[in-house]
Amino acid sequence: MESWRLPEIETPTGTRSPVVLKSEDEARAVLIGLDPGQELGDHQVKEHAWLFVVAGTVRIASADEEIEAPAGTLAHFEPDERHSVASDEGATILLLLAPWPGEGHFRGSR
Repeated sequence: MESWRLPEIETPTGTRSPVVLKSEDEARAVLIGLDPGQELGDHQVKEHAWLFVVAGTVRIASADEEIEAPAGTLAHFEPDERHSVASDEGATILLLLAPWPGEGHFRGSR
């Protein structure tokens, strides 16, 4: 068994220092800190993306919805679904990507 105490893991420079907790063919788990005012702008990934708010509050927006998501919120995005994540006060999020990497994740791969 492996385990992580997510609130205790440091991400000292916010989105510039994501922490990959585990990466295998089935999935990748990444802890991301958002400093106050930081955001992961409009983007998409090739995998199913599960976003769990560990601490703080984030604003999650997709093409047709925007929500305020406090700690304890879990959101899911389909592959290629465009979304953004922002935090006014700062937050920590856990991102689970599955499968890893999704088909087409690396440009030029078949």
